[in-house]
Amino acid sequence: MSGEHFDQLAGRILGSINTVIDGKPEAAQLALTVLLAQGHLLLEDVPGVEKTLLAKTLARTIDCTVNRIQFTPDLLPSDVSGVSIYNQDTHRFEFRPGPVFANIVIGDEINRASAKTQSALLECMEEHQVTVDGGTYRLGEPFMVVATQNPIEMEGTYPLPEAQRDRFMARISMGYPDRNAELQMLQTHQSVSPLDAVQPTANVADIAAMMERVRSVYVSPAVREYTVAIGHGTRGHHQLRLGASPRALLQLLRAAKAGAALQGRDFVLPDDVAAVAEPVLSHRLILDRKALSTGETPQSVVAGILAKVPVERTASNSYVRT
Repeated sequence: MSGEHFDQLAGRILGSINTVIDGKPEAAQLALTVLLAQGHLLLEDVPGVEKTLLAKTLARTIDCTVNRIQFTPDLLPSDVSGVSIYNQDTHRFEFRPGPVFANIVIGDEINRASAKTQSALLECMEEHQVTVDGGTYRLGEPFMVVATQNPIEMEGTYPLPEAQRDRFMARISMGYPDRNAELQMLQTHQSVSPLDAVQPTANVADIAAMMERVRSVYVSPAVREYTVAIGHGTRGHHQLRLGASPRALLQLLRAAKAGAALQGRDFVLPDDVAAVAEPVLSHRLILDRKALSTGETPQSVVAGILAKVPVERTASNSYVRT
């Protein structure tokens, strides 16, 4: 795919999302970044700030298969992955795929289900397959989980296990819209939902080609060193009980490559890594008790690490493939 075609498709997708989600261009940009980096996205915030709407809008902009799972306390793992059912005619068990068999899976309020049910997503998010009763079934490509969750202090929620959080490439905290965006929302969302007017602007083949272009983005040794330094900064940090995993650094670099491609470059700068470090790393970090009592947050810890990790400021051509 040419750079011009890539830019056109990305512009159309972002334009469609921004017509529905008022005043959140950064959230739209990060959602597309995670999609093109072949990751999974976690949308976290209080109820009513358009988390599910962003997930549905992203899915609507692409002509692909989409399934939604409403996570509830009584949801079972088989309700997510599928189940083997005995066929009386053939006298054999047949696999009935669950809703996870789609290109984009919207997991609404994922932390209202038990940890046992949440674990049904672990294999499919990491390996893009499902194993049921000894049989392994591949998922379609591309595959992305877009999950929403309410803060863990809200009633009726279960905290996501560390292994589950680590499989989400990035977390977006939606936040409240500003005054102008909220006024615009009250005007446009009264009679009809803007989501109804959204039409697909790309298909599965387009997204696969865009992902291939992202994979070809060059990463210099200096950028890899910078990425590893950030990861090591989290693991030895005195305010953290759990730092960034090797998976986190792989996903950090993949997100940086997607961000660089969306900026029209075929190489990654250290600034691309720093730009996605907070949404990629903060939800994976666990503060110690002393840091919690002083009001520190994972976001502030990441910001502090970025401020301390030295950046090799050299000529821009040192980041380009030679």
